[in-house]
Amino acid sequence: MFLARSLVNMSSHNPLLKLEQRAAEADQIIEYLKQQVQFLKEKTMLDVAMTSDEPTVECSSKPTPPKPSAPVPSASPAAAQSPSPKDEGKKKKPEKKGGEKAEKKQAAPSQEDAKVDVSRLDLRIGRIVEAQKHPDADSLYVEQVDVGEASPRTVVSGLVKHIPLDQMQNRMAVLLCNLKPAKMRGVVSQAMVMCASSPDKVEILDPPSGAAPGDRVTFQGFPGEPDKELNPKKKVWEQVQPDLKTDGQCVATYKGAAFEVAGKGVCKAQTMSNSGIK
Repeated sequence: MFLARSLVNMSSHNPLLKLEQRAAEADQIIEYLKQQVQFLKEKTMLDVAMTSDEPTVECSSKPTPPKPSAPVPSASPAAAQSPSPKDEGKKKKPEKKGGEKAEKKQAAPSQEDAKVDVSRLDLRIGRIVEAQKHPDADSLYVEQVDVGEASPRTVVSGLVKHIPLDQMQNRMAVLLCNLKPAKMRGVVSQAMVMCASSPDKVEILDPPSGAAPGDRVTFQGFPGEPDKELNPKKKVWEQVQPDLKTDGQCVATYKGAAFEVAGKGVCKAQTMSNSGIK
């Protein structure tokens, strides 16, 4: 018992043990000071970040000494929003091109989209130079017709039952010249002879006296130009034809406007009044 107490007293007065205790306390104090210094450093960096132009500042639990760096100029809002001259040119070019196309389309609509009336038909005076029966069809004539071009056009007409062959020779007529050429029983027809027509009777329209092959047939109130060739899909002829009629004096008309050759007169049927024209 006495020996144990002696050992305790010796340990309490041991200088080495006291030094170790003080060293441990010193370590704790140093660690605490380090933490205080770290805290002050982080607080200082945060204050600097809040007053600087940088948008964000990253804070780390392990601070590192600041690295010198050249200031990075920030882009102004105007510079960020405004494209460069090259980019602006690229953007404007297609818009201008598209605008020009739209303006051209409005200013000059295609002939196929123009208003449908008799002016779309290329009606000319022609002279039947020669006519003969179709070799493979009893009801058809094959004619060579001068319409004012370098060579006559071949025309196939279903007139055998209505007009004797001798009356087809060397006679004047009105021709529709811009129908799409069509093959009729093996022969390509390049125009159509215009006739007053009823279920029982057909008469070829007679041009006015003095008319010549190639003279244009016009209509007052319908000043447009004819199509180069009628598009069958647009059905221009089919829309115009019902309004082609002879009036009470046998004058050929479209909605009351006469088939007229400028300065020479009007086209007429011989005897058929108030009849359709085909």
